[in-house]
Amino acid sequence: AAKKNPRVKFIGRVAEADLAAVYKMARLFVYPSLMEGFGLSILEAMTLGIPVICSNRGALPEVAGDAALLIDPEKTEDLAKAIKLALENEDLRQALVEKGFRQASEFSWEKAAKKTLAVLTEKW
Repeated sequence: AAKKNPRVKFIGRVAEADLAAVYKMARLFVYPSLMEGFGLSILEAMTLGIPVICSNRGALPEVAGDAALLIDPEKTEDLAKAIKLALENEDLRQALVEKGFRQASEFSWEKAAKKTLAVLTEKW
């Protein structure tokens, strides 16, 4: 893809301290994972106001909720259509950003701790 379009950058591994700066340079966060146990990176992107396009596999649909465009990662045409749609439609991008902020807030450490405490309190 980078050979066909010089605006596509494959940057490889990024130090954790530099992640927020790299995310903020992006117009979209595209995550076509074939297998994913959770998908923390899509929540990171959502928290920083980056619209998300991600795989419909593994835990990603549950983590993303309605705050991302879900695609089949093995259908490159569908991925290309989703990217084109999101880049060309400002209203869609803004809706994904707003939904992303709400969705990411559902996965805060505070909420996780409260849910864990509730389960432990109920069991013991």
